[in-house]
Amino acid sequence: SQVPSAAGIPRRSRRRKSVAIAYECGQGDGAEQGTSEPQRPHWEPRDWRQQLERIREMRRNRDAPVDAMGVEKCYDSSAPPQVMRYQVLLSLMLSSQTKDQVTSAAMLRLRQRGLTVDSILQMDDATLGQIIYPVGFWRNKVKYIKQTTAILKQKYGGDIPRTVEELMQLPGVGPKMAHLAMNIAWDSVSGIAVDTHVHRITNRLKWVKKETRHPEQTRVALEDWLPRDLWREINWLLVGFGQQTCLPVNPRCNECLNQDTCPAAKRR
Repeated sequence: SQVPSAAGIPRRSRRRKSVAIAYECGQGDGAEQGTSEPQRPHWEPRDWRQQLERIREMRRNRDAPVDAMGVEKCYDSSAPPQVMRYQVLLSLMLSSQTKDQVTSAAMLRLRQRGLTVDSILQMDDATLGQIIYPVGFWRNKVKYIKQTTAILKQKYGGDIPRTVEELMQLPGVGPKMAHLAMNIAWDSVSGIAVDTHVHRITNRLKWVKKETRHPEQTRVALEDWLPRDLWREINWLLVGFGQQTCLPVNPRCNECLNQDTCPAAKRR
């Protein structure tokens, strides 16, 4: 699950729909009419800029699985733009609950058979299942891929939607996939893509005001304070960091440059 934009997929001049993001707006109590209460300081985590720079340093070699086998490495860059966008979406659907190595191998097998909307629609379920196995929940993904591909053919002329709202209406596509598809396929930053790595690490670093239980809660919390010019980078950065250092179990705190400021490391 990686965020940098995909080279070679051209932008379109058509006007894009913007994604509305709701922010809390504080109102002063008892303020006199005609006068405004001084604006409250915008919350941001302590030490986050230093922590971010250190994570960038730890990710400098770009040698995590996501760097070699992430979504933006899975599509055929020589295919027509419409086919590339479809392959981006399919790789995102396969990547859920699946290691990058397994997703990359499944996408390679699909591409060897000519991965297009029409080729998937013509393929029977059993064959598709054999090709994508052993991605996580592969049986469900066969069903979702066939349903989504049929919708793309009927409703979008074989292309993928260009808004988060429409992408999330497709079977098997969640918020993280939708934001990554917008970023990689359409070169549009619509929001922060939060997967289990981003969710885990930002909670450990206290980059959320209050602990969040689900990735979508984390996305909303991060978008409330993280500067928008960092939204594209943060998924790729933290996913690789989570694969190599800030592991789900037994994180390598002794190797982490943030061990002196990370609230989670101090408890170990």
